[in-house]
Amino acid sequence: MRDEALLRDVLAELGDDRVQELAGELGTGPEGAREVVGATVAALPASVGDGSPVGVLSKLTGPTAQSVAELTGLPLPAVTRALELLLPVILSVIGERRRDRP
Repeated sequence: MRDEALLRDVLAELGDDRVQELAGELGTGPEGAREVVGATVAALPASVGDGSPVGVLSKLTGPTAQSVAELTGLPLPAVTRALELLLPVILSVIGERRRDRP
């Protein structure tokens, strides 16, 4: 199940310039990049954010890239490069959400 609030927050954090950068990495347009962002949010396990950011990134990149490539039909190498840009943003948004909780 996709977390629509997280997706909105990640897209807002990325902004148009970074969405365009992702689109360039993926060889697609901005709408295709947004689709990858949505597929990535949907592919992340519920436990994301537990542990160190570096450890989380290394554990998530491969399986998440595979899942997103299958969901979108985009080439795995392009998705992997895009996730190197996208996953830190997602983790940042999750971290901000956790800090803002009472």
